[in-house]
Amino acid sequence: MKTTQLFTAVLALFLSTSIAFTSCTGKQAKSAEASDVETGAKVKAPGMDLNTAAFMGNLAAVQQHIKAGTNLNSKEPMGGSTPLIAACVFGKTEVAKALINAGADLTITNNDGATPLHVAAFFCDTAIVRALLDKGADKNALNGQGTTAFQTVSVPFSEIKPVYEFLGQQLSGFGLTLDFKHIEATRPVIAQMLQE
Repeated sequence: MKTTQLFTAVLALFLSTSIAFTSCTGKQAKSAEASDVETGAKVKAPGMDLNTAAFMGNLAAVQQHIKAGTNLNSKEPMGGSTPLIAACVFGKTEVAKALINAGADLTITNNDGATPLHVAAFFCDTAIVRALLDKGADKNALNGQGTTAFQTVSVPFSEIKPVYEFLGQQLSGFGLTLDFKHIEATRPVIAQMLQE
């Protein structure tokens, strides 16, 4: 795949993510309720919706949603990101692991066809990539542009850095900070993990 095609594909993939997070904050959770397995007590979903809790890294709220039986695969309407994809974008490792271990769908995609593995690989979170791979995430899944997670990290960093810069600017207001040195150093590590 040509670098310019991959650049365009990755940019399109994450443009909807930046738009998505401008629309998902502040929504109230639907009233989910379940019985706690250990105590038998009723557990209600918190007031913060699961997508917002995931991207903000609110592990306690995410765990309460899990106990309440909230749909872990709910998509926010603009970009189609699930709570797991949001956690992958914003580097919320413990939230992502909680969702993965609770059975979040690893094959579900956002509106651009990206799986959680595509997103975690692109944002170079080795712990989330490892957790996804350990739970059987498909390394060969293609996003909407026909690209695997491996292909998103195999392009030379100098050619893809403008995409990271753009995303960092667009999502900084939502708390995304990108460490370009870390990303550049970690992309080959992620690529290796995806080839094992």
